[in-house]
Amino acid sequence: MAYIDNNQKLILLVIFSVVLLSSSPTVLAKRHPISDAEIREKKLQCYADIESGLWGEKCKATAVDKENCALQCLSPVCYERVYQSDPLEEGEKDTVRSQEYKYCMHKHSLGQSLDDIKGSFEW
Repeated sequence: MAYIDNNQKLILLVIFSVVLLSSSPTVLAKRHPISDAEIREKKLQCYADIESGLWGEKCKATAVDKENCALQCLSPVCYERVYQSDPLEEGEKDTVRSQEYKYCMHKHSLGQSLDDIKGSFEW
């Protein structure tokens, strides 16, 4: 039978720890704030999905319907918190909710609590 000395045990323990840590979800999902470029890229993909019919005809009816669907596609959790109860309407430019939505996406990308999103940009 092979004998393992203390140095070999230590090496095996280090190797096992590295393998275990590298497979941990928190290590694999290195949290970084979502960038404007990532948001733009994902939103363009959402628009393409909407145009292809993936989101149904209701999302292609008007420009505002398309925008509400794109916001929901981009971040369902942030759409729910910011726009769900009062979706955008024709001609509406809501800069406060737009800032809240972007802030929500930023916090969500970092895994932070979204409890304080609503009203964080009220003037």
